[in-house]
Amino acid sequence: MSHNNTDRLVYMANQIGQFFETQGHDRAVPGIADHIKKYWDPRMLKSIFAHLDAGGPGLMPNALEALTRLKQAARAKA
Repeated sequence: MSHNNTDRLVYMANQIGQFFETQGHDRAVPGIADHIKKYWDPRMLKSIFAHLDAGGPGLMPNALEALTRLKQAARAKA
């Protein structure tokens, strides 16, 4: 996936993070993870996980944590 598409995924993840932010960290992180798991296709996840492997620049803290949890769960399942 191109750099431009990765930037779009970072933007989308941060938007989801902002939506859940008012719920507080302990509810926001699982909410973000659940939303992304339900609505993002495998190519999007693969791309954002590769972005995480590169340090995840641009991701807000709650989005970064949610994506890290999703990535760990995906690896555990594999």
